[in-house]
Amino acid sequence: MKYFSTRGQVKDISFEDAVMMGLAEDGGLLLPASLPQLSERDLKHFSELKYERLAYEVMRRFISGIPENDLMEVISKSYSPQNFDTPEIIPVVKAGDIKIAELFHGPTLAFKDMALQFLGNLFEYILKKRGRRMNIIGATSGDTGSAAIYGMRGKENVNVFILYPRGRVSHIQERQMASVEDSNVFCISAAGSFDDCQDTVKALFNDLEFKREYGLGAVNSINWARILAQIVYYFHIYFKAVKRVGDSVNIVVPTGNFGNIFAGYIARRMGLPIKLVLAANRNNILTRAVKFGDYSVEKVRPTHSPSMDIQVASNFERYLYYLYGGSCEKVAEAMENLKLEKEIEIRGQYLGQIQRDFIASDASDEDIEAMIRLIHDKSDYVIDPHTACAVSAAYKMEMASPDTVCLATAHPAKFPEVIEDALGFRPEEPEAIKRLEGMPERSYKMDADPDEVKSFIISSLKG
Repeated sequence: MKYFSTRGQVKDISFEDAVMMGLAEDGGLLLPASLPQLSERDLKHFSELKYERLAYEVMRRFISGIPENDLMEVISKSYSPQNFDTPEIIPVVKAGDIKIAELFHGPTLAFKDMALQFLGNLFEYILKKRGRRMNIIGATSGDTGSAAIYGMRGKENVNVFILYPRGRVSHIQERQMASVEDSNVFCISAAGSFDDCQDTVKALFNDLEFKREYGLGAVNSINWARILAQIVYYFHIYFKAVKRVGDSVNIVVPTGNFGNIFAGYIARRMGLPIKLVLAANRNNILTRAVKFGDYSVEKVRPTHSPSMDIQVASNFERYLYYLYGGSCEKVAEAMENLKLEKEIEIRGQYLGQIQRDFIASDASDEDIEAMIRLIHDKSDYVIDPHTACAVSAAYKMEMASPDTVCLATAHPAKFPEVIEDALGFRPEEPEAIKRLEGMPERSYKMDADPDEVKSFIISSLKG
């Protein structure tokens, strides 16, 4: 399988090169040259597999150049009992009128572990094979940073630099990042929003001389391997939820940077019979895009669901490639317009298509608290505020039924203040959070400025 950039200037690169490149050198995002197509017979076979083997069967269709045994070893290491606290990896449970897919059983209690445990081991494998070192640069709105750090900590030949918006991630999210003392981990507490942090990271990747000299790599969902690992769990969740393989299931996805739901979109294009519901918070650029064709950037507003406090959703560019019928020229034009005018207009046939691909809804902070109370009242089950956005969408769209699965993207204990406001008590803390108490923290304060961050990276590596 070869890979190419959404903007058309990078073509015919291998899977390993795509993983190492992260952001394409023309500023675009990488995609596979074709998508595997699965028959109902394939799906029935997949439905019988445990998670590790399912991951192998999905991933191998996108990967060439890695021997079968090596790929299976990377996957097994990623989803081992040392990393996930349940052999199911992702339990699907009933809560009130709907089902909940618990994606938070990894080391940082967030769905990002599903991809970043795999990516960390994949990086280590490729770097050892090539005799190279890499410096990972990433931006986080909350959960990606800690999951990236836990995926990369202690790995050979890898350093990781994570930017997060100061004062805009939860206290527990910050502690998870800043308490990691491994010498290859650097946390940067940056003034500004997540979008400012993301823009800084993109600027560093677009400085091709700096990128090559310092071997920059990406862990954000701009890296195709992140999307690939997430595609797997849509199959797993579908098989857990469906009565008969071939029936349709609604999957409601809390959405900020569009990577999670884009993985579901690829799974559907491969032949998985799912309907995708996009659930946003008050930062509802994606809801506006689906409903009205209005992808215009507004100011980021802090909410109860900080990991979704995003306006410019990086992975939307990947979707635009398919929306525009495979035209890299139209994608490049749209992204240039977004850069200059802060908007992309989606009209006519394109608006019709996006509305066929997704159903969309958004939730206010009041909606979030109401849904946390509703699910607890119905089932004595506690959901986090991001999952509550998904539950809100299910009810608003009149899809709250056993045929609907809401993705639970984080453990509720990561957001105790919101839970306490909604329910009057704090959720019980799992051991992964209790261990953070009293641990020393280390982070570096600076502006979300490419030159300042670049200088910090250079001085840290020299030190």
